[in-house]
Amino acid sequence: MKILLYGINFFPELTGIGKYTGEMAQWLARQGHEVRVITAPPYYPEWKIGENYSAWRYQKEIFSGKLTAYRCPLWVPENPTAIKRILHLASFAFTSLPIALSQIIWKPDVVFAVEPPLFISPITVFLSKVLGVNSWLHVQDFEVDAAFSLGMLKNSKLQNFVISVESGLMKHFNVVSSISGKMLEKLKLKGLVHEKIRFFPNWVDTDKICPLDRQSVYRRELNIDDGVKVVLYSGNMGEKQGLDILVEAAKKIQSRADLLFLFCGNGAAKQRLQKAAADLNNIQWLDLQPLDKLNELLNLADIHLLPQRADAADLVMPSKLTGMLASGKPVIVTAHEGTEVASVVGGKGLVVPPGEPEALVGAIEKLLNDCELRMSLGIEARKYAEQYLNIDSIMKSFELDLYNLLSETL
Repeated sequence: MKILLYGINFFPELTGIGKYTGEMAQWLARQGHEVRVITAPPYYPEWKIGENYSAWRYQKEIFSGKLTAYRCPLWVPENPTAIKRILHLASFAFTSLPIALSQIIWKPDVVFAVEPPLFISPITVFLSKVLGVNSWLHVQDFEVDAAFSLGMLKNSKLQNFVISVESGLMKHFNVVSSISGKMLEKLKLKGLVHEKIRFFPNWVDTDKICPLDRQSVYRRELNIDDGVKVVLYSGNMGEKQGLDILVEAAKKIQSRADLLFLFCGNGAAKQRLQKAAADLNNIQWLDLQPLDKLNELLNLADIHLLPQRADAADLVMPSKLTGMLASGKPVIVTAHEGTEVASVVGGKGLVVPPGEPEALVGAIEKLLNDCELRMSLGIEARKYAEQYLNIDSIMKSFELDLYNLLSETL
C-alpha cells in the first residue's frame, strides 16, 4: 500500500503523539508499505525546534526506501498561550498545504490524518476527494473539547461553532478512530455512525520496555541510595497534565528520608513548577531522556505517578501509561472512578481523586509501606501490557483494517 500520514508531530519527538506516529510509520515501512509523512520539525514538548532542523524552511528526510518525511515550516511560540497555540497550528496547516497537494501526483491509497490539529482535517478531506481515495482520521486528543474544558478558551458561542465545524468535518472521513472506549463514545456524541468508528489504541514495545532483573543504571548515575524509594513522573510538563498536585504531595511528605520524587521531562509548565518547589529537597529534576534509556528510566521507579486534571478526563488517554504498565511497576493515577484511565489502572495500581494532595500522599505511603502490594500490582500491570498493548498485535489489526478499507473501494 501507499500510505500518506499527515500530522504535526512525528519522530524524533520522544513523547506524546509524535512518538506513536513515528513508530506507526516505521512499523508500516518495515512491512513493505510505501509511507510518506507530512509533518513539522520536532519541537515538542520543549516548544523549541530540535537541533539540525529549521522552523523556516522545508526539509525532506528519507529514513529508508519505504519511509519519507516532508518537514514543513511552522511558528513555535516560546510561551504557548491559547491564541498562540491556534496561530501555531494554523501556520502548519498553511505551510503544509502545497506539500499535501503535491501528493496528488504520487496518489496514495489512503490518507491518514492525526488529530490534533483540527486545522489539517479540511485539507485531508479535500485531498482524498480529489484523489478518490479513502481518508482516515485518528483522534489522539480532543483538542477542541479540552481547550474549553481546561479554560484555555472560554467563549461559549465560539465553543459551539468550533465543535459544530469539527463534527461536520469528521463526518466527511471514511474512518475515524481513537485510543480509548470513552473517546469512541465521544465520537458517537459528535454524530458519527458506528460503522465509521474504529478502536486504535496506543501501544508499547513489550520487548524493549520490560522489567529488569537488576537495578536501573540511573540509580548510580543520580547517586540515589539503595534504601530510597523513587516515585517517578516522566513525560510532558504542560498545564494540561495537572502536575501541581505532585509538588503539593512532595511538600506534605518531605519528612520521609526514604523517598525521592523524580520529575523527568520538559514542557511549558516546568519552570513554574520548579519555582514552586524551590525549597523542597525531596524532588530531583531531569530533562527528557534519550529513547534508548527509556527502559532504564521507567525501571528506576518504585511507583509511577500519573496526574490527570478532572476537567480533561476522557478527553485524552495519557500516552505515557503504556510504558508505565510495561515496566512492571505500580501506577498511582489521579482520576475519578468510572473514567477510562481509572478502569485501566484498577488492579495495576491505585486510583485517587483529582485535586486532593492528601489522598495522593496516602496512596504513595500505602505502596511505600507494603512491598508485596507494590510487587503484585506491578505483576498485573506487566500482564496487561503483554496481553493488550503489544505493538505488533495492535499494528497488525490496524494493517488489516487498512486492507479491508482499500478492498471496499476496488
